[in-house]
Amino acid sequence: MTEDRPDPDPAPDPAPALADRERSILALERRGFSGPGAKERAIREELGLAPVRYYQLLNALLDDPRALAHDPVTVNRLRRVRETRRAER
Repeated sequence: MTEDRPDPDPAPDPAPALADRERSILALERRGFSGPGAKERAIREELGLAPVRYYQLLNALLDDPRALAHDPVTVNRLRRVRETRRAER
């Protein structure tokens, strides 16, 4: 007769999924905006954030592996843009 033994090395819990706000930020970045101020208006109206705070959250999100797993195309594009701007300074 065999005993039911617990797994000695259980797999670690996966990282928690992105929050709704984080997914909304990435979704907003996937969209195209026409005209000056359209993106800032969408940030205020849809997310209820000041643009400065939005860009702070977005910058932190670009370094989050969960964001990369969720939307690799958008995150990699934004990382390239960020690196180009840093190199120009």
